[in-house]
Amino acid sequence: MVLGIESSCDETGAGIVAGGRLLAHVVASSMDEHARFGGVVPEIAARAHLQAFTPVVQEALAQAGLGLRDIDAVAVTTGPGLSGALQVGLAGAKALAYAAGVPLYGVHHLAGHVAADTLEHGPLPDPCVVLIVSGGHTSLLLVRDLVRDPILHLGDTVDDAAGECFDKVARVFGLPYPGGPAIDRAARDGNPCAVAFPRPLSSSKDDPYAFSFSGLKTAAARWAEQHRQRGEDLPLADGAASLQEAVADVLTRKALAACRRYGVRTLVVVGGVAANSRVRALAEERCAAAGVELRVPPLTLCTDNGAMIAAVGDLLVRAGADPAQLNVSIDPSAPLEYAALHPVAERTVALPR
Repeated sequence: MVLGIESSCDETGAGIVAGGRLLAHVVASSMDEHARFGGVVPEIAARAHLQAFTPVVQEALAQAGLGLRDIDAVAVTTGPGLSGALQVGLAGAKALAYAAGVPLYGVHHLAGHVAADTLEHGPLPDPCVVLIVSGGHTSLLLVRDLVRDPILHLGDTVDDAAGECFDKVARVFGLPYPGGPAIDRAARDGNPCAVAFPRPLSSSKDDPYAFSFSGLKTAAARWAEQHRQRGEDLPLADGAASLQEAVADVLTRKALAACRRYGVRTLVVVGGVAANSRVRALAEERCAAAGVELRVPPLTLCTDNGAMIAAVGDLLVRAGADPAQLNVSIDPSAPLEYAALHPVAERTVALPR
């Protein structure tokens, strides 16, 4: 029985997984508290985690019909993420592991997103291509054994992530935060071909799997500004649909190209932007045409949650991985190299005067 804790951004999540089976999944979000600022405020997020941590863990245990004494291990996100938010989750997880007398595992947040798919579709094929798309990350990975083998980065975003692009453009369009769902709703009645937004890095030969969404964000902002300067109403539905189409086109085109290049027959799409309707639809269409199996977690497992961290912890326990020590620390900017992440802060030694 592995209890997973997630607190890297604005969701406080607790999940329980045993033998690859999801037993509990509870999330408390502070998104509404950040909405009036148009983005996540780190101090507000950290305070919200402090308030939500104990109720979320208690609800997860109740949902699974377990007590703390029934837990065999605790897994917690140790990076990347907001420093204060990560500290709250790690401190709570250490206390739970110490009180229960069970091992503690530090987990890389992005590995959690990858593992989320296993809770719905079972073990990941070896190998598979994984596309991670969220508010802070856009990465294309070649994954073999998630917890035993190093994770190969085929490409990452060089500037804005896809979700970050949605958030920033939504603000320019006058839509609420978070921008991804707002863009998705606004695009329902729009024409995805109405605006010829650019497809950044679509023909890059030096780094064919890299992503860039800063230029697309700027193009959308200029398009909106031009309409307002002319005193015209913004054709919001068309703009949102065209933006969404550009993002989905770039993401799926590069992901399928990676599948072809590496001879991989399974594409896994995870992260918050995997909940976007057009990203899902275009991925289904292109995977079907290419004979590639598409795996996407349910919407409830796409955004940040403790269940995905518990899933990694469960895999680590079953693989016989060494747990972390209680002096494990956080790494807010940790690169994704392995699923386990056990950083230890350097100790400072006071020099004699």
